[in-house]
Amino acid sequence: MALIELNDMRFYSHHGCFDEERRIGTHFRVDLAFTTDTSRAEMSDNIADTVSYLDVYQVVKREMATPSHLLEHVARRVGEAVLAQFADTMSVTVKVYKLNPPLGGQLESVSVQIELSR
Repeated sequence: MALIELNDMRFYSHHGCFDEERRIGTHFRVDLAFTTDTSRAEMSDNIADTVSYLDVYQVVKREMATPSHLLEHVARRVGEAVLAQFADTMSVTVKVYKLNPPLGGQLESVSVQIELSR
């Protein structure tokens, strides 16, 4: 079993509870890790024998383009989409950060992390 991580993916998306957030959008960061059996790929050196992180990135990108009110919802959708599209994944951890959230003060980010497994 191997852990594959996609770190510090950046997106401009329209998630938020406030109309202005959904209309204007803001910057988000996503970290994602998933477990899968890579033993065949370790021996074959063939991408067809593993879960391609390029394909996983495309799933994250697609889900980040769909607006949600809550980070919890975004994280769950991303995690469920990865598990649904890649049957060889055993578990997924997703952490979604909203950068510079509009909270009335200086704050780098807020984040939500979820873990899903089969």
